[in-house]
Amino acid sequence: MWNKFLWLLVVVILFAGCKTRQKVAKVEKSDSSVISAGAESIRSFEMNNLDFHTFSGRAKTKIQMNKRERDVTLNIRIDRDKAIWISVTAILGVEVARVLITPDSVKIINRLQGEYLKKPFSYVYNYVNPGVTFTTLQDLLLANVSSQLLRASNVQVASAQDEFIVVGIKDQLSFQYRINTDNRPFNFILEEVGGMSNLEAYYANYISTEGYNFPQNMALDIAGENMSIGAKLNFDRVRFNAPVEMPFTVSERYKVIN
Repeated sequence: MWNKFLWLLVVVILFAGCKTRQKVAKVEKSDSSVISAGAESIRSFEMNNLDFHTFSGRAKTKIQMNKRERDVTLNIRIDRDKAIWISVTAILGVEVARVLITPDSVKIINRLQGEYLKKPFSYVYNYVNPGVTFTTLQDLLLANVSSQLLRASNVQVASAQDEFIVVGIKDQLSFQYRINTDNRPFNFILEEVGGMSNLEAYYANYISTEGYNFPQNMALDIAGENMSIGAKLNFDRVRFNAPVEMPFTVSERYKVIN
């Protein structure tokens, strides 16, 4: 079971091009005032994105597959626009997996089974829409509003009393952001138009860390035709703009997975 949970955790982290069973909500004029998303409206959200060089964080994480749960710890390091490094540890701090993602490649070490996967980034398009990019994943982990998505031509912004709702379609991906009064997202939905798989992300407990407004709690829920996966991340350590190392050495004893 650990092996299955390990790979599903990697799916949660990597293949976040899907959403939950809930469909992207339509913005009704009777509920809020719908406006055309001009440059000024979009800029207010982008200006509150985290403008960083590096990120490192540790999160106690509970992953759930159907009714089964496992507890792991994720150590996440990001070198902006260059690499995302994730170490997965289990009981007693034993590392069970390591992941290295760049705009060009995906590498995964499964230490439990002595297996190693190395693929071009395009490998993920076997599972998700090509509209999902390295930057999409980076924004998801940092709770940033995706500038790539907001560059769609049909984006709409609705303002309510205590939130903004942003909806649109880009590269056959429909999306919805719900944004708080600090212009930071607390809910993100992404789905492939006409597809069966779905992703929903929740962000909560925003705290200013070194001047960066970062959520201490995240939840990712993925649902597809034959699977239901969730991950709850509770960060207990976050740091920005410190030097980060991303070691990734593969033993010759490991079996290469094709």
